[in-house]
Amino acid sequence: MDDTALPSPEGYEISTDPGRLDRELIHQWLSGDAYWALGRSREKQDAAIEGSLNYGVYDAVSGRQVAYARVITDRATFAWLCDVYVDRGVRGKGLGTALAAAVRDHLAPYGLRRILLATADAHEVYAKAGFETLQAPDKWMALGAQ
Repeated sequence: MDDTALPSPEGYEISTDPGRLDRELIHQWLSGDAYWALGRSREKQDAAIEGSLNYGVYDAVSGRQVAYARVITDRATFAWLCDVYVDRGVRGKGLGTALAAAVRDHLAPYGLRRILLATADAHEVYAKAGFETLQAPDKWMALGAQ
């Protein structure tokens, strides 16, 4: 799919254009404030961005990036939504849910069987975009840190 602007909440723009990403800001957010990525190196973050579909949310007036998400996918059967972060200064405005819904809608044409994510504290944000808890979590396994 081409880099594109996606339906966005009033006053904001959601885009998949990698050229708009503020990589330094994304690294600052994730490595310094996101429990799942604390201490992640800039090199590791840049590699993650390069290997993923990326979504940025931007203030429509200033153009400043205010949120980020990335998706790892084969574009055929599976996707993993990760590194979702909303700047603390704009939280509570529904941007996390809008971003999750934009990702869902942007991936819909691929006909993916499953889009997964993991969260310790934002279940209600993702539920508003249609995500549900696993019905059979005992079927799933992981290799690596829990």
